Amino acid sequence: MRRHPSARPARRRALALSTALIAGSLLPLTAPAAAQAAAAAPSAAAPVRTCSAMTGAAPPRTNVLDATQDPGDAHTPASCRLTLRVSDPADTGRVKVWLYLPLDTWNGRFQAVGGGGFSGGDPEDLIDPLRAGYATAATDAGHTGATADFALGDDGKLNWPAIRDFGHEGVQDMTTTAKAMVNSFYGRAPAYSYFNGCSTGGRQGVMEAQRHPDEYDGILSGAPVINYPKMQTGQMWGQTAMLADHNPVAPCKFEAAVKAETAACDTVGDGVRDGVIGDPRACRFDLSTLVGKKTDCGTITAGDVAIMKKIRQGPRRENGDFLWYGTVPGAPFAGLNDTVEKDGKLQGAPFQYDLWWFGLFLAQDRSWDWTKLSYHSFEKYFDQAIAQYNDVLGADDPDLTGYARSGGKLLMWHGEADFGVPFQGTVDYYDKVREKLGPAQARRTARLFLAPGVGHCRGGAGAQLTDPLGALVNWVEHDKAPRTLDAAVTDSDGDVTATRPVCLYPEVARWTGRGSASDGSNYRCARSRT
Repeated sequence: MRRHPSARPARRRALALSTALIAGSLLPLTAPAAAQAAAAAPSAAAPVRTCSAMTGAAPPRTNVLDATQDPGDAHTPASCRLTLRVSDPADTGRVKVWLYLPLDTWNGRFQAVGGGGFSGGDPEDLIDPLRAGYATAATDAGHTGATADFALGDDGKLNWPAIRDFGHEGVQDMTTTAKAMVNSFYGRAPAYSYFNGCSTGGRQGVMEAQRHPDEYDGILSGAPVINYPKMQTGQMWGQTAMLADHNPVAPCKFEAAVKAETAACDTVGDGVRDGVIGDPRACRFDLSTLVGKKTDCGTITAGDVAIMKKIRQGPRRENGDFLWYGTVPGAPFAGLNDTVEKDGKLQGAPFQYDLWWFGLFLAQDRSWDWTKLSYHSFEKYFDQAIAQYNDVLGADDPDLTGYARSGGKLLMWHGEADFGVPFQGTVDYYDKVREKLGPAQARRTARLFLAPGVGHCRGGAGAQLTDPLGALVNWVEHDKAPRTLDAAVTDSDGDVTATRPVCLYPEVARWTGRGSASDGSNYRCARSRT
């Protein structure tokens, strides 16, 4: 049985209380699900303190920078909005925490929200949870804004306190501080605590399950950057290949390749021709067939195809050994492998997040020149990234024994058309969790869902998840483990044009051949044919 939060043991680490690309997106409860959740929640409690009195209720090493009672409006309930600063006694790290507390509509739960890219979090992401009745918090994870400039101090040396806060300490400080303030405001601890994040936020959630297994009853982790140093370094692979092979590929050639892959494998997995590859791992399209194809930006050459194959294959050592995963058929090449024309010549245009990672974290040089990259130096940077940062930024420890023992539930999901964070890394992690815990215990603790045609956290031609947080709440509070997640395709007016189930890994949704292919009830989950 899940222990009540007040009965949990104190966390092991002494209380310091002190866009992965792109900015991740939260998937809040839909309006019907929010109403259902509020009705099913533990009895709510009215505040026992005024908002202004919260300035004197901060736990040790925490300063209340602002306490504002917001009157709300027709869409947002009245709330007490706190801005806190938490200091770490062990180093110079400091994190900012935003905490929004409903005055009259608290559903008895706490929801923390994660960040995206190099952003630890944003108070704007608290509005939807607040509307759903949650006491809700986010943190800047030790630095302002969404850039990676925090990695280097003014002296040009690595700023380890800020890096550790971004890695995991900032979220943990937010969690303990926010929950203490919730207790002070309402006179009781939240009955259930949830973490909701995608991309960087997904990593933050998985990290909490690993390092602090008693803090969250449920964690929703989308497109998690679990193997952070490998993934972030691997994102520069395509640019390295184009640079080293002296063959930058024009954007429309990449687009032609994606269209060809999708056309060839459209019915793979789901049995439906809808512009989405239902099971991209089972797609066997040969990119070599594109050699000689004419496009608006020229004819696709054997050299162009060689670059495409390297990107799809993923980073490799000079001797050909595996380093990390590439993207799958149907996923965009654009984003990480962009090129631009300058002075009549095509040249690479790396993703800004990757330039920050290599320049600030690895080379530790604000003027680092990416055009000096080679296969040899890429391999050295890859090894450096793992050795230097995996202990701080990596969330790849499959030992979720503590989280399983606490009764926690980890719901992970990943879009299979993710341009920047290959979903195979999430699959690899989940397979290791199953090996560590055993299949039965793993399914009781962690579940993974792969969404065909969905991009990084959102977007893409595939059906978008509609309420994964609602599914998590149902799992945590009613022990109804999800076998599928609901997803829908909408038009430009927001009207639903098709529904689909997203199946529990390793199964995929397959049309039965009966009824409309736009109706999700006409699909069944079946084993992947990879």
